[in-house]
Amino acid sequence: MNLTDRVVVITGGAGGIGSALARRFAAEGAAAVVVADLDADAARAVADGVGPVAHAAALDVTDEEQVRALVADTERRYGRIDLFCANAGVTTSGGVEVDDAGWDRAWRVNVLSHVYAARAVLPAMLARGGGYLLHTCSAAGVLTAVGDAAYTTTKHAAVGFAEWLSVTYRDQGLRVSALCPQGVDTPMLAEGLAAGHLGARVIAASGAVLSPDQVADSVIVGLAEERFLILPHPEVAAYALRRAEDPDGWQAGLRKLVRRLRA
Repeated sequence: MNLTDRVVVITGGAGGIGSALARRFAAEGAAAVVVADLDADAARAVADGVGPVAHAAALDVTDEEQVRALVADTERRYGRIDLFCANAGVTTSGGVEVDDAGWDRAWRVNVLSHVYAARAVLPAMLARGGGYLLHTCSAAGVLTAVGDAAYTTTKHAAVGFAEWLSVTYRDQGLRVSALCPQGVDTPMLAEGLAAGHLGARVIAASGAVLSPDQVADSVIVGLAEERFLILPHPEVAAYALRRAEDPDGWQAGLRKLVRRLRA
């Protein structure tokens, strides 16, 4: 995909990766960039910073009616949606002890929001014979987020759903990419490190922590090449291969890292 003259929607667009994508898409010549976020004021601030091609929208991605309304409003304003970035995500920073409300929130934000987006945009995209879905899934979706059971589980589900969409609809013109970065310098990671959460410490110890702008650079390349897995950290591919070839050894290595960090 070339971003020139494209109409793009980004959920979770008010900060981190989402705001970096908004800036980069505008710089690449997008015709319109819709910055959608639960924090409406922050979304407006990002849109104002991006410039006249940007439009801010308040959105709770866990509410399917709001997602449908956003898609319908965007299509009325701009005639179509070329690229929908399901970027919103949440962590729990806990294990099996996390209560049902925490698990439910992770499931609704990290998985069901992608389903709601697909339901809303697919009819028009398939009717036109083309469109693109970018799902932010995290390296946790192909590996493991140590210290966060719900995040690991839901991000694996998000990758699985993205793969299902690609297999099912690519021959009808739909393109799907799963963005799977490892450590990114966002409030999500910073807050985890400040709180001493094990998962955040493992991420920081596992490789480079990229800026959101560096992730956006990888997205531009991945979209241009229409790659299913967009891996801003190339080492994630090697880790995934090692995990597949020797799951016992992979898990042993993670346990060793955890013991070292806890020592």
